[in-house]
Amino acid sequence: MAAAISLAFTLFLTPVFLRLFRKWGWGQVIRTPESVHNPSHEAKRGTPTMGGVIFIVGSIVGYFTGVFVSGEVPALSAILVIWLMVGFGAVGFIDDYMKVRSQRSLGLSGWRKVIGQLVVIIPFGIVALNFPNQWGQKPASAAISLFRDITWLNLFAFGVVLGWILYLVWISIIGVATSNSVNLTDGLDGLAAGAGVIVVGAYSVIAFWQFKQPCIGGDPDALGGCYEVRDPFNLAIIAASFAASLIGFLWWNAPKAKVFMGDVGSMAIGGVITAMAILTRTELLLLVIAGVFVLSSGSVILQRTYFKITRGKRLFLMSPFHHHLEMRGWSEVTIVVRMWIIAGLLAVSAVGLFYVEWLTRVD
Repeated sequence: MAAAISLAFTLFLTPVFLRLFRKWGWGQVIRTPESVHNPSHEAKRGTPTMGGVIFIVGSIVGYFTGVFVSGEVPALSAILVIWLMVGFGAVGFIDDYMKVRSQRSLGLSGWRKVIGQLVVIIPFGIVALNFPNQWGQKPASAAISLFRDITWLNLFAFGVVLGWILYLVWISIIGVATSNSVNLTDGLDGLAAGAGVIVVGAYSVIAFWQFKQPCIGGDPDALGGCYEVRDPFNLAIIAASFAASLIGFLWWNAPKAKVFMGDVGSMAIGGVITAMAILTRTELLLLVIAGVFVLSSGSVILQRTYFKITRGKRLFLMSPFHHHLEMRGWSEVTIVVRMWIIAGLLAVSAVGLFYVEWLTRVD
């Protein structure tokens, strides 16, 4: 129900939002170098942007409607996902608003974005490591995780004070890296939205499987492979709601886009992925499940590193990698669809590895 409501919200109400965006003058600003190297991008100037607001609202409406109609109470873990989604989205909104207001591609500086993200994720981390339920389960864990917590990588083994510092630094690295990776991927119509559907949808599957294999009240025969994850069913619901809202938005964002998500949308996607990785205890698996976003940020890092080492030479014609493919003559639609395929292969591989790890424990 939650996913269906979120899908209907973005699919049918996006045109209403677009009329408001045009009235308020929320049009896309194109960077000058981008329009020079990719003349087709100049035609996108003025397209309504900041569309991430639409799927953020759609996700919230779908989740809370589904929960309340079923007579349930919103879970803390899902609230934390929403907090990171809205908080990171707010940082992106400020950046977008500065751009459309000045009609320049200069919004928040890189460090100001990072500071804004830290202001959002540090309270998230503090709350996530407190407020245990009746079984003593907290939303997050102090241990670094892969398919579940890696016990010998417990950050609090270094003491409470240093443990808290290491823990907050660790989740901050995940949040800043993930949100900015999604932001870098959002350069072609539908690319970030489609990849976001696949990645968040995969996390919904993982959370639902964890719900079916709980360490509390589960099948005694399955306890060897059970998961110490709090509120996994609510995590599955909020992830499904978000993925569904992205699908509805993608109807309008696919090439040729009638609306762009803006930084408010890309950073919100990064916030949801970050929260799901931390709360489902699959932090290191994030590198595979969201590998298509890692590809974008990795190509930028490689480009800059190679440029400095070789004193002016470039590894790619343009970074991120999808712009390199554009410069090689690939059409936008071809790049987007093939990147979706890569995202799907990586997400399925990650879910497969997650399941295989469970099999090794129950066998």
